This record gives sequence, structure tokens and C-alpha cells, in this order.
Amino acid sequence: MSDPGKSSASASSAATTTATPAPGSDTYKGWLFKWTNYLKGYQRRWFVLSNGLLSYYRTQAEMAHTCRGTINLATAHIDTEDACNIVLSSGGRTYHLKASTEVERQKWVTALELAKAKAIRMMNDQSGEEEPTSRSDRSELQGALKTLASKLDDLCTCNELIAKHGAALQRSLSELEALRVPLEGSEKIKAVNERATLFRITSNAMINACRDFLELAESHSRRWQRVLQHEREQRTHLEETIEQLAKQHNSLERAWREAPTHSTNTPDTPTTHTGELSQPRKEEASDEDEDTEYFDAMEDSPAFITSSPSYNDLSGREVQPRRKRRTRIPDKPNYSLNLWSIMKNCIGKELSKIPMPVNFNEPLSMLQRLTEDLEYSELLDKAARCENSLEQMCLVAAFSVSSYSTTVHRTAKPFNPLLGETYELDRLEEFGYRSLCEQVSHHPPAAAHHVMSQRGWTLWQEITIASKFRGKYLSIMPLGAIHLQFHASGNHYVWRKVTSTVHNIIVGKLWIDQSGDIDIVNHRTKETCQLKFSPYSYFSREVPRKVTGVVADSEGQAHYILSGTWDERMESAKIVQSSRGSSGAEGKQKTVYQTLSPRLLWKKYPLPYNAENMYYFSSLALTLNEEEVSVSLTDSRLRPDQRLMEEGRWDEANTEKQRLEEKQRAVRRRREADASNAVDEGREYEGYQPLWFHQRMDPLTGETSFVYKGGYWEAKERRDWSMCPDIF
Repeated sequence: MSDPGKSSASASSAATTTATPAPGSDTYKGWLFKWTNYLKGYQRRWFVLSNGLLSYYRTQAEMAHTCRGTINLATAHIDTEDACNIVLSSGGRTYHLKASTEVERQKWVTALELAKAKAIRMMNDQSGEEEPTSRSDRSELQGALKTLASKLDDLCTCNELIAKHGAALQRSLSELEALRVPLEGSEKIKAVNERATLFRITSNAMINACRDFLELAESHSRRWQRVLQHEREQRTHLEETIEQLAKQHNSLERAWREAPTHSTNTPDTPTTHTGELSQPRKEEASDEDEDTEYFDAMEDSPAFITSSPSYNDLSGREVQPRRKRRTRIPDKPNYSLNLWSIMKNCIGKELSKIPMPVNFNEPLSMLQRLTEDLEYSELLDKAARCENSLEQMCLVAAFSVSSYSTTVHRTAKPFNPLLGETYELDRLEEFGYRSLCEQVSHHPPAAAHHVMSQRGWTLWQEITIASKFRGKYLSIMPLGAIHLQFHASGNHYVWRKVTSTVHNIIVGKLWIDQSGDIDIVNHRTKETCQLKFSPYSYFSREVPRKVTGVVADSEGQAHYILSGTWDERMESAKIVQSSRGSSGAEGKQKTVYQTLSPRLLWKKYPLPYNAENMYYFSSLALTLNEEEVSVSLTDSRLRPDQRLMEEGRWDEANTEKQRLEEKQRAVRRRREADASNAVDEGREYEGYQPLWFHQRMDPLTGETSFVYKGGYWEAKERRDWSMCPDIF
């Protein structure tokens, strides 16, 4: 966030701040200057601090009817930027305040700190009073606390006596060392013995008091544990109920979006499309929008995404009852395995060459994980209806980010596909698309993917996974371009994926981070979007998993600001004005954008109930390995080791995995022998060729990649898979 304190607006030139405590109360009132936005700068506001809450108004008279905003000091962070500035932040809200003098600033800071301390004490006291559930419980607990306090006083008394007698004993010992006369020696020795006896008696008393204290504390701790366990169970039940409600709400939203729409508009009258892009509701009324990370909101404006008349996905055909997809798989077994014993000799090697048991897998193949990129295909459906290519770019950018949302908890690796393995996902009736993946190369492992949608777009990609085990972490670098073309406009977008890093491979809890840049180019219009995935830093105050971006036209002029996180949501804000700001840490001059209110582009769906025991699969992922009729003989659903793992039979799955890998190596040795014989005989050897994809030069990127050559869905209709290799 640009520093409001460096704005050209000068707060000190306005009326003075007069902060006065109300007699006989904890209330503190006065004028301060509050930062609003880059157009208005600092504005004079009347602030009232009362009962741990800081509220503000435009005028004192306004207190009777309108509060412009409130911040709870119990959870707030108080910071001072310079002699006159105060920064208050709580949750996602930040107030930048300025006093007229340093003295006034110090008075406010003192009042705020005292109010915060008192609010925290009150909150703790209230939470402590809520635990007993009846008068007898409260009485019993108070009695126990009184007894414990009494025992603690006994311990303190014993401690003082031990210190006193210990010092006396030390003095006696020192005197004993200096004696020369035998008679005096016997008297001093007697005194030492008496003091040692006193010391022993006091020590015993302290030990007994400690024992009583511990026994009493242990007996009551069991009761407190039962109460705590009950509260945890109630909280878990409440969370499950809320999650179920969120799922039901999400299902209703999906059903509404997927239902055939009947537009009464003509093609000459575009409609304003609000839907998910409408302005998020503010939590409180305010006279100005609060600061955001990259832009300052101005007045509310109409939604900016426009669309042509609604597209009838079913083209007038009779609606068929949709198949009910599965919503759960068997729970993950609790198998333990020493990862270090397997990986200690594999540092620096390609991950695909490390023989890994299924214990570290999830029951999906890499081809199915690649298909999960379509989790939020409705973003592309919306983009296909956009008439403005810059608005369309915003939705394409949100789609490129959404593919990472399923990875935040998915620390297990997918199965490496066998050469020639395929995976189809036919969602023509539900979502209007058909998807096909094929493993086209084994070393390096590469998969080709093609998606054709009846809702106006085609997506294709070839992804090669380069991965290295570095000891503490694992780097996964997807190589290859992703292509997306819209049928109506011909807009052709190309981008590449960022690097994924799995941390704490050996010690600690596994966690995943995404980092790097995504540059999206519309090759028809030359418009661009630059997305930055900020790597996690323990010392950073930034939001974790943060993504920011700028959408620009062919001349490089910025039109939209994108912001959000790759695991939760993305928003866009239309730029209305830009100006040069202050220089950054590296001396580069920053650009300050003034924007309209942000609009929600994408939000992650909640995970299914019990997801933590089902590999943290999303609703789509739970259906990917569901058995289908008439799929190719090479489809991942038919892979036996993966199926056994899903069923929880991991020992059998490991045995089957070894068999399949040895079978694949035997086929590769035969192919290498054929190639060697061809060279000896002076004839050409074509080598392995994929079944459904062929290599072509990409005119946009200049790279050679595998693209779909057709025939798969026709073969499925004929139910003719005689051309498929035997890989399982």
C-alpha cells in the first residue's frame, strides 16, 4: 500500500485536534484527520473512544444518528509512523490517522493503548466466566481456585523461610572455616546443626505443600479437560453444520447457473451482467471506502462486465436427467512410512525416476490432476460471452489462478501416468465440454490435453513436469504453453504455469506454495495481463498466497488491477486514473492507480464434508476416478494399482504398481532393441507415436508440441478400442 502519510494533502494545516476525556468515564473524544483516498487525501473527522471501540463521524452532531465506522481495539494493532501519524489495523480494516501535533498524537496513543489493554482484560474475563454451566459448577470452580491460591501462598512463605535459613547456614559455615579454638569450634558446629535442622524442616514443609498443590491441580485439570473437550465437540459440530449449509448454498448456485436461461433481450441491446461480479457488501456504513492493497476505491459504479444475450446450452433439445455423481470415496488409511529412508539417496534426481510407494500418492493420476484445471470452467463460459476483450482477459486471468486453488492442501503426489495412458472427462450434458488427456512421453514425462466446449471455447496444452528433490523441499516446474481460443471473437490467449514448491519434505508438516509470474497474451489483440504469485515469507506482513496483476492494452496502458489469493478468490477493479507515486526501495518510481470499486471474478467452492479424510479432494476431484462405461482401455480409471489404493488396499496396490512399472520397462527395452536393429539394418525407425495426439509446430510460440488429431470420441461412439495398446 502506498504510504498515505506521503500524500500531497497536508493534515496539519487544518483545524487543531482537541482530544478531551469525558469526566468520570473511559470515553475519549476529539478531532483527528483520517486518510480517505488519493483524490480527497486526509479529511477531518470526529473520533470517539468508548468501551474499547473507536468510532468516527463527520461532525459531532452526526453522533446522534450516523456512525461512519468502528474498529475494535481488543484485536487491533496500533502503530506510529512518524511524529503525528497513527495506524490502526484490525482484520482487513486499516485506519491511517493524523494528529495536528506530536503532543496530541501521544495523548491519543496513550488512550488507545489503555483502552486496548482494558478491552483485552474484559474479553478474557468474559471468556473465563462462560465456562461453568451452572451455579454449583461455578461454586466448585471458585472453591478450587481459592484452595489453590492458599496453597500457593504457603509455597511463597516456605520459599522466604528457605532463603532466610539458607543465608544463615551459609554464614555459619563461613565462620566455622575461620575458627582456631577447639571450644569455640564445638559451639559453632552445634549452631550449624541447629540451622541445618531448621532448613530441613522448612524444606519438608515446602515439599509437602508442593505435593498437595499438584494433587489438587491434577484432580481439577481432569474436569477442565472434560469441559474443553465438550466445547471442542460443539465447535466441530457447528463447523460441520456451517460447511453443510455452504455446500447446499453452493449446489443451489450451481444449479441456478447451469439451468437453461431465456433472454428477452435482442442482440442490439447488451445486458449488464452482475452475478458474481457485483460489488461485495460492506460490513459497515462508511463515508468513504477503506484502503486496499493496490488501489483506493472511489464512488460506487455500475458493474462493468457486459454480455451478449444468454446462450442456450441445450440448443432446444429435450433436457435429460443428469447422472448423480459420487460425493465420497473410502477414507484414507492411517499408514506410516519413513520418507527419509526412501528419499535420502535421491537428492537432485528427477521425481519421476524415484521409485515411490503409493503411501505418498493420492488415488488420481497426473492426467486427472491436469483435468482439474477445469474445476471453474464457468469462468470461460462467462468470458466467451464478453464483448470487450479486456473484460474477457480479466476472467481468463481468474481462470488461470483458479487452477491452483485445489493444491493448497494436496501434498500427496499423483500417480505418474504410464506411456499411452489416457483420461477422458465427458461433461457435455452438465457443463458443455469434453476433455481428453494422453501421456505422450515418458522421459521426460509429458501429457497432452484437449478440451472442446459447446459454450464457445477450446483449450489445449502440453505439460512437461520437471521436478527436483532438494532435501528440504521439492520443486515442481511445469513446462509448456496453455492455449485458449474463443470461437466467436477468435481471441487466442497463451500463458504458462508457475513453479510449485512442497516444503518440509523431511521434518514438519508438508505445505505447498506457488511462486513466479504468469504472462497472459491475447495474440489477436496484443493485450496482456501480468500476474505475480508472491512467495510465502515468514517475515512478510503481506497476505499469504497473494496474487496481483495488471491488464493492459496493446499500447501498454493499464486498464484493470487484479488482486486476491490463489487459494481463495480474485477481484478486478477498473482503472480510471494513474499517476506517478513515490520511489520504492530499489529506487524505481511506483505507479499509483485510482480505480472503481472492485468486482468479484472468482471465489473458491467449499471443500466437501470429510475432505480431510479423503485426500482433501474437491467435489470435482471426487468424481474423476468414478467408474465409467465405454471409456478407452487405457483410461486412468482402469489402472489397477490406483483403484486398489482408492479402496484402501495399499499393500496390494504397491505390488500392482511394481508389476505395471516392470511391464512398462520391458516394453521400453523391446522398443530400444527394435531401434537398434533398425540402425544396424539401415532402415528408418519411427519410434513411439501417441494414439490421439501428433506433434506440430506452434506458429505463435515457435515451439513443437502435441495437439489433438481427432478420432477419440468417434471411437468411443463405435465402442471400438482395438487400436489401444495393452498397458495395464
